[in-house]
Amino acid sequence: MKFGELGLSKNLLRAIQKSGYEEATPIQEQTIPLVLAGQDVIGQAQTGTGKTAAFGLPLLEHVDLDNPAIQAIIISPTRELAIQTQEELFRLGRDKHVKVQVVYGGADIRRQIKALKQHPQILVGTPGRLRDHLNRQTVQLDHVQTLVLDEADEMLNMGFLDDIEAIIKETPATRQTLLFSATMPPAIKKIGVQFMQDPQTVKIAAKELTTDLVDQYYIRAKDYEKFDIMTRLIDVQDPDLTIVFGRTKRRVDELSRGLLARGYNAAGIHGDLTQERRTKIMKRFKAGELDILVATDVAARGLDISGVTHVYNYDIPSDPDSYVHRIGRTGRAGHHGVSLTFVTPNEMDYLHEIEKLTKVRMLPLKPPTEEEAFRGQVASAVNDIQTLIQDPTTEKYQEAAAQLLEDHPAVELVAALLNDLTKDSAEQVPVKITPERPLPRRKNDRKGGFRGHGKGNRRNFHRESQRHFNGRRNNHRRHRDGNQKPAFRLHHKED
Repeated sequence: MKFGELGLSKNLLRAIQKSGYEEATPIQEQTIPLVLAGQDVIGQAQTGTGKTAAFGLPLLEHVDLDNPAIQAIIISPTRELAIQTQEELFRLGRDKHVKVQVVYGGADIRRQIKALKQHPQILVGTPGRLRDHLNRQTVQLDHVQTLVLDEADEMLNMGFLDDIEAIIKETPATRQTLLFSATMPPAIKKIGVQFMQDPQTVKIAAKELTTDLVDQYYIRAKDYEKFDIMTRLIDVQDPDLTIVFGRTKRRVDELSRGLLARGYNAAGIHGDLTQERRTKIMKRFKAGELDILVATDVAARGLDISGVTHVYNYDIPSDPDSYVHRIGRTGRAGHHGVSLTFVTPNEMDYLHEIEKLTKVRMLPLKPPTEEEAFRGQVASAVNDIQTLIQDPTTEKYQEAAAQLLEDHPAVELVAALLNDLTKDSAEQVPVKITPERPLPRRKNDRKGGFRGHGKGNRRNFHRESQRHFNGRRNNHRRHRDGNQKPAFRLHHKED
């Protein structure tokens, strides 16, 4: 179903088109009309099904721009999801000039209080920080028309039930309530009975992950080691089309610029790019004119790209469903794909949680050495030369070639050509990637809680997985100008 058939205003339809969405997903198609009609809704759907737009578009539609009060509140379990939700709603509501603000723990509350004085009409936040603002009386919810509980099961698992109930009691009893959850345990159903009025249920079947078509690997590395390892992997694995996922907009900018500095054909997309720039990058990537696309989760939503052979999770996602959404970009239409996830030592519990969801153990991969990366480049260059030999237009150069053979040994000529195609080690161009704030450790306690497996280390297995990664490189994998670029250091403002 087209978005134009769902009863949305022209401003929102224009924003939807700018975001690259074409047809509504099942959760959007079923949920948007119900929310526009004022119904309470219980939606059962995983992350990556488009549920943010499913509830976000009707919220934006209902906002009264002349009313400075908070008219809708969205409660999210983690700061990462809260930030992503705020960014998507801001982008979709930009043409309508809707003010959307996010609040979450671990950030300067004074800065948040200052931002709240700008009178946002939609507020997104984590339970603990929202309750903190209520206690400080820096947030007033008495004009809220719609309350959204996003990933309700995760919030219950994290021990936020008391906070959620306290926040709900600050909203009007006549409000509309929307609840989204991947699972429906009894505690979630109890919330539906206690706080909702005749809710309509929308259930979307969980996506099946074709793990037989995607080889899943991980590399354990410290944050400062990841970029050098990734560029060596690109040399060894020889991906045709690659998506690299970064956690933040700053990370995407730094990774894409660093890859360009080392001679790779790469570009990044995130929510701050103009639609013109985003469209141009995606057109090049789909046409095979761009080898590596670096993206945030939000920017990659709704993209339908065929031919992606590799997905690199430079930053492990904070929730397992996002991982499924990421690696679903490869292994499509019966084609084989590879995913590789970088994991810092304190993020191993996130890896185990992903394995629980996918029911697949990722294979540990030993980082390639510089020598292995060099051999990968040489193998690619040899393949490029063999392709060039098949070009019939080379006949006009035979006279010059014969003269060169008279002046120089054939081995020296071929070695010079290989040297030009492979260049020096990419790591001779230093790239500084700003460290990201580490993900919080997963815990089992109620306060500050994240589900997890504790601190036990998991034994490595299937060491033979390294053998999958010998390959060639295509002739456009690196720029062929032969110029050595200067040292490259990146400085970007915080997101």
